[in-house]
Amino acid sequence: MAEPDASVALRSCGELVRPLWAEEIGFFGLFLADKCCISCVFFVILTSVNPPEENEVRTMVDPNSKNDRKLQELMKVLIDWINDVLVGERIIVKDLAEDLYDGQVLQKLFEKLEGEKLNVAEVTQSEIAQKQKLQTVLERINDSLKLSTRNIRWNVDSVHAKSIVAILHLLVALSQHFRAPIRLPDHVSIQVVVVQVKRDAFDTLFDHAPDKLNVVKKFADGVYLVLLMGLLEGYFVPLYNFFLTPENFDQKVHNVSFSFELMQDGGLERPKPRPEDIVNCDLKSTLRVLYNLFSRYRNVD
Repeated sequence: MAEPDASVALRSCGELVRPLWAEEIGFFGLFLADKCCISCVFFVILTSVNPPEENEVRTMVDPNSKNDRKLQELMKVLIDWINDVLVGERIIVKDLAEDLYDGQVLQKLFEKLEGEKLNVAEVTQSEIAQKQKLQTVLERINDSLKLSTRNIRWNVDSVHAKSIVAILHLLVALSQHFRAPIRLPDHVSIQVVVVQVKRDAFDTLFDHAPDKLNVVKKFADGVYLVLLMGLLEGYFVPLYNFFLTPENFDQKVHNVSFSFELMQDGGLERPKPRPEDIVNCDLKSTLRVLYNLFSRYRNVD
């Protein structure tokens, strides 16, 4: 299989997404007792409801992978095991990610397995307090497991973010270390999406020359965009097709939407920004539209 080109940039939700391949991140699998393996296949997602913040690396389980029979079996075995251990605590786990992310169940589970009471708050409501508690619990668990740093596939952020991959790694390690009387399915495979938002030239421009960008606000009402398309394509745009002096937000949105239609008629793809973004003077959105026009028509006489 040919090695993927990690230099290729894909566009997602208006940002640049750089593919991160397995050799960059390291093998995301943990072999235990030569029987259970949680392995992950990495690929690039093209759309995301909540895109990552700048330079953030985020992993998400492929929805299709969640229905895998072996994965479902592994999660059920672990849930049943946790509930058996905590039967005296009146705790019932139904969902690993939702029930373990704040550290409360992990605390009780480890205390039962290790026979040791942890010095942490019993109930935590705020995110900061939850992460502080989770940090203490995970540090104690890691000390008990005696794994090398490179073999620890979980941390406070991943567990608190409800990463099922991190939580599964943690629970499998705990079950093996404490010799849980359970049978784990063999070779469980989880497909994981890895995305990272990278800064582009527009971000650099905003950082170093924001005062030079106010000129793009002149395009906010859509009039210049419509007239510019007429000039670039060499035709007169009838005045009844747009509002030459728009008086409200809706008329401005109409103008920008109409200019987008003209761009498509000229062979351009429909701009990714929403017309409302242009009207609201979103500088990055406006610059992207103008740059696309420049790229398309710069060599036209």
